[in-house]
Order: sequence, then C-alpha cells, then structure tokens
Amino acid sequence: MAIKFRPEIKDLVPYKPGKPIADVKREYGLDEVTKLASNENPLGYSPKVKEAILSVVDELHLYPDGNITLLREAIAKKFNAKASQVLPSSGSDEMVDITSKTFLNPGDEVILADVTFPRYLSTAIMMGATPVVVPLKNFFYDLETMKSKITDKTKLIWLCNPNNPTGTMHTEEAIYDFLDSVPKDVVVVYDEAYREFVTREDYLQDSTVLLDKYPNVIIMRTFSKAYGLAALRVGYTMASEEIINNLNKVRGPFNVNTIAQVAAIAALEDQDFIKKSYEVNLEGKEYLYKQFEEMGIEYAPSETNHIFFNGKIECQELFTELQKRGMIIRPMYGTYSRVSIGTMPQNELFIKLYKELLNK
Repeated sequence: MAIKFRPEIKDLVPYKPGKPIADVKREYGLDEVTKLASNENPLGYSPKVKEAILSVVDELHLYPDGNITLLREAIAKKFNAKASQVLPSSGSDEMVDITSKTFLNPGDEVILADVTFPRYLSTAIMMGATPVVVPLKNFFYDLETMKSKITDKTKLIWLCNPNNPTGTMHTEEAIYDFLDSVPKDVVVVYDEAYREFVTREDYLQDSTVLLDKYPNVIIMRTFSKAYGLAALRVGYTMASEEIINNLNKVRGPFNVNTIAQVAAIAALEDQDFIKKSYEVNLEGKEYLYKQFEEMGIEYAPSETNHIFFNGKIECQELFTELQKRGMIIRPMYGTYSRVSIGTMPQNELFIKLYKELLNK
C-alpha cells in the first residue's frame, strides 16, 4: 500500500527563500557576496537587541513564556491597543498559516492578488479553499475588481499594503473605501510588513484605528524587516479579542522563543534605529530610481525597502549572472526582478554589475 497524502497539497511546491550567501560563495568560489534578495535590513539590528539577548542566554534550558506576556504588553502599549488584541507569532509567515487554518473550509473563496506574498495562495489551497486571483493593475492591487469578486462564498481577503514584491501602496482613503464595501462576515487581513519604510503622507499611518470600526479586520506586522530580526522569526497580529482568541486556539505552544521575545521588546524601544533605517532606505531608493531612469529601466514606485523592476533580461538569467559576480537579487517572472535596497556601497555595486551585464 502506497502512502497517501492530502490531495490539497498535490500541486503545491515548497516556498523558495532567497538564496543564502554561503551557497553562492560555495557554488562560484567567491570570497565576497552581497545579498539584496530578501528585503533584510542592511544596518542589522539595534544594539539594544544584543544586550537583551545576552541577558537571557542562561535561560535556554527553560521553555519560553507560552503566553508571550511581556511582548504582547509592549506592543499594546506602543501602538495604543489592548494586550488582548495582540498575538505574536513566529514571523508573519506563521500567522498566514494560522489564519488560513482558523477560517478556511473546503469550498470557501479567498480573494488575493496575482503578484503578492505567495503564502497567501498556498495556505488557501492547503485548506481546500478556492483562490480567486485578481491581476495587478499597473503594479497595484486592483481594489475595484477585488470588490466585484466578493460572493456569498468569500471567507477571506488578503491585502498587502505596501505590497510585496511590487512595493506599491494604497492610500488611507482607498483602504477605507474598500473596507466599507466588504461584508462584516468576510475577514480582511491587512498585512503591513513594510509600514516603517512608507514615505507618503496619505498612507494609513495608524492602522490600529481599524480595529474598532472593522471587527472583521486582522492587522499583521513583522520584526523581520525594519527591526532587523529576520533570523529570530517574530511578528505580531492585532485584531478583535474574538479573533485573537480563536487564532490562539490554532497557534502552537511556545511558538515565539525566549530570545525572540526579549529581542523584539528591545527593538521596539529603539526608535532611533528605525529612524536611521528609514533614512538609509530613502537615500538608497532615490539613488536606484535615478539610476534606473538614466538606464531606461521600468520600475514600480516603492514604499518599501525593495524595488520591483523590468530588468530587460530574463529574470533567471539576470539572477544567475549577477550571482557569478557576487550579487544576489530576487528573480520574479519574465523579465521582472526585485532588488532589496541596501547601504549606498551595496546599491552602487549592484548598479555597477547590472550595467556591465546590460552592456555585455
């Protein structure tokens, strides 16, 4: 008898993360490799984080606080919410999975964009739900078409704002207009993993105001990007107490480890580091914009720490050729790729190598 697997996962493929620096060094015999593929913070993390981690290294034989009490309270205090409205997780990735497990049944419909964070799609399929995929419009979510796709079978809608990988964002007015059109029994996940990098004033600066007005909204955020804690896997969700209580039933015990908990608390306290990260990102973004424009490269306007661009070269070829030269970016599809914004020396190196390829 052959082993049988759930039919829902038959056509799924494992998530493919950005290629590690060590792999590229080994593959091409390189001593130096720059990674601008996974939207990591090129400044690293706050010095306060290291101090916090060192304070708990003698506690590694103990289970972490399963209720994540201090981190929940710190997040609630920082963002003017109740601790009962906050639920940390092992990165946003885990919460995408938890959310789908909490709400979706076979036959439910899930509305999402065609070019966005891929785990929205895979977790819907995993639960036997039906994805309703809406193409982007000029690199932006097509909110009007998404509205028109809502039916009595719709259970969940994913909104990534700003969007990964395109970096585009919708205004506060557009978000309110969209949410006003969604039935109250349809859950809308508002994923703002890149909120700390937004420069536009018409962005929804304080999304926690949504919690009182829209009890069907789930807000997702992460410490992996601006806070520089990608290796520790810690994010958080804010929603109504009812939603949080039910997400908590699905959450695994001890899902946020002790080091991640204390590191996240310390990171929250160092807003000077976040300000510096914002400034470095803005400088790098403006530099890359200028270079792309001079080179005649089409790109999407970004409110994140990455830029989605038409590289004029098939994306896998560009990916491979840059790797040979010690630079890792993220291939997307066709001739489109995504490059993370690094320090100025990293950005300048990327442009230098990219120009060499275009002129080859």
